[in-house]
Amino acid sequence: MRPEVQAFVADGPLPDWDTDDEELVDRRGRQIDAISAPVTPDEAQALAGCFGPDDCYGVAWSLLHLIETSPGPLPAVTRPGPDADVWHRTLWNRWGNPGLTDEDLTR
Repeated sequence: MRPEVQAFVADGPLPDWDTDDEELVDRRGRQIDAISAPVTPDEAQALAGCFGPDDCYGVAWSLLHLIETSPGPLPAVTRPGPDADVWHRTLWNRWGNPGLTDEDLTR
């Protein structure tokens, strides 16, 4: 795994909208920008664990799009349960089983 991916993953999940630390949000955005695409499937899997509870002022969408540059499906996208966050559901819909809808996931 490349050092810039390791650094991003080591910093953990993205902060949420309630953070008072604008520099943290900016730094996480710069970290994503420093990762050149495409990412490997292993890097994509590691990055997928870094979503926070919301879109972190758009940074989560940048993370999602970076993950999508990986060739092939993510190695371990599991079917989200009814309490899964929007990011897990989005990854499942795009990578795990694109034919399912959110309604299917709540049955």
